[in-house]
Amino acid sequence: MISIIPYSATYATEFYDLNVEWLKAYFYVEPYDEEVLSNPKTYILDKGGFIFFAEKDSTIIGTYALMPLKDSSGFELTKMAVKPEYRNLKIGQQLLSHCINFAKQEQFKSLVLYSSTKLENAIYIYKKNGFKEIPVEEHCNYKRCDIKMQYFDL
Repeated sequence: MISIIPYSATYATEFYDLNVEWLKAYFYVEPYDEEVLSNPKTYILDKGGFIFFAEKDSTIIGTYALMPLKDSSGFELTKMAVKPEYRNLKIGQQLLSHCINFAKQEQFKSLVLYSSTKLENAIYIYKKNGFKEIPVEEHCNYKRCDIKMQYFDL
């Protein structure tokens, strides 16, 4: 059984390491990623965002963040990652369900995410959970981004 817990500075290294692992496996760590992952308090929490972790047996095995959008229209689901040895155990699904429930509870105006169609399993889970594809703006923060999705049932 896993628990989903809020951010603690104790877990800052896990937040960084979990995300760098998948970025290096599928893409590369972009300068914007490095900034956000190295300074989650500055880039996410101090701006009104949230970070959560999946914990199993006192070990951090997954994470995700909710970063406020620049125009205050809602939040971006970002930096979702699960340790490789815990993948295919529905940890990502549990994190995503937590995210959607949290967004509803907090009455977010909108919930969007940026991804890459290269991440087929992630796109499948997003669609399965009600995210719909919308146009990606011209100047996305991520070079790897070729898909933007929004959850409309908040």
